[in-house]
Amino acid sequence: MTASGNGKLKVLFICHNHPSLYPGGAEEYALEIYKEMRDSGVAEPILLARAGMTAETGAVAHPGTAFSVLGEDSNQYLMHCDLDDFEWVTLSQRTKELFTIHLREFLLTHQPDVVHIQHTLYLGIDLLREIRNTLPNTPIVHTLHEFRPICHRDGVLVRTGANENELCLEASPRRCNECFPDLSQELFFMRERFIRSHLSLVDLFLAPSRFLMDRYIDWGISPERIRFSDYGRASVPEIPDAPGEVRNKLGYFGQLNPYKGVKVLLEAMRILGENGNSANGSNGPEEQPGDLEPTLRLHGANLEKQSDEFQTEFYDLLDATASNVTYIGKYDKSSVAELFSAVDWVVVPSVWWENSPLVIQEAFLYGRPVICSNIGGMAEKVDDGINGLHFQTFDPSALAATIRRAVESPNLWEQLRRGIPPIKTAEEDVRFLIDTYAELIEARTDR
Repeated sequence: MTASGNGKLKVLFICHNHPSLYPGGAEEYALEIYKEMRDSGVAEPILLARAGMTAETGAVAHPGTAFSVLGEDSNQYLMHCDLDDFEWVTLSQRTKELFTIHLREFLLTHQPDVVHIQHTLYLGIDLLREIRNTLPNTPIVHTLHEFRPICHRDGVLVRTGANENELCLEASPRRCNECFPDLSQELFFMRERFIRSHLSLVDLFLAPSRFLMDRYIDWGISPERIRFSDYGRASVPEIPDAPGEVRNKLGYFGQLNPYKGVKVLLEAMRILGENGNSANGSNGPEEQPGDLEPTLRLHGANLEKQSDEFQTEFYDLLDATASNVTYIGKYDKSSVAELFSAVDWVVVPSVWWENSPLVIQEAFLYGRPVICSNIGGMAEKVDDGINGLHFQTFDPSALAATIRRAVESPNLWEQLRRGIPPIKTAEEDVRFLIDTYAELIEARTDR
């Protein structure tokens, strides 16, 4: 095994954003695993994240170079590129000098033993070609976080137009042209060929859910080149729970965009609010009104980046649910334990397949059962009736009924909480990755 001058394996992580600039699941995981690998001392990691127009903090100075060091950590770098230079159909970079000059120089300077791609969005999938050309004997690992190489609709595998909101499991030039009539079947054929040609340069893909792994195998990645490996998470402080409490407090944590199902959730809360105390099964004056009425704390980021139509609908629904919904908005990671301690149930109402939502792992780490859509990576991670509850995706009435069941059923919360499985730790994840890297380096050395 090759290694850096200090005897440690040098690992370069590449991600499409840095969570300090733009919060998101893949970004959070990339930073967590980088820190665990750095602090454990088993390797020398470097984190390279894109910075540009999507960064909430605005432009970051980088005089005379495409790179800058982030904060006081000399092994965290930002690579600056404009969103205007990203080609959305082929997922590629228009400004080739970013790779052929700047990235090449960065790679030659640092000489990593392994390059681990977390995401190429906004950067360009063609960075894989530059990595392979510059470091021909260096293994490339690619963690797949969604389905963007397969699906042009933001990688969610959900149809558009006349088939709006129909879940999709099969991509083809014909079907993709039906969703995007302004793009020809020939263009989608060439898109697939272009993306596949670059993904062929990857030594090993990692899939954080078996559902996602199966979709990529169906798409054409050979089973030998992809492995299931769930996200490893950093440990969290234990939060106490008072016994015998009414478990009627719901929490939503995540992005505020059309695919995360927040409108379905707010519609469900409107149904529950309109029904009032009748959902509690009240039969007499001795029951206290409101004792079992569900309430929702809504935590989410990036609403301002959504369309005007989505924002208008969101705020209209907030107005309609003012009696039982509290909008918190963006939250800081340092306050997560406090925020989870204020809720009993975590709701994941996404209207796309999802992969392995980090919020499900966070909920389990804090001992919170999950109410989620009954599809994809959500249904895989949450066992219905064991550690959470499923509801029919897209259906606010079904979600409202599931919430009623959760709140009204005595001892259900305690029962589901006992069914929460252990979560893979960041330490376990790093051990797996180091072993995987060693295997790939040995295989390339043999060749």
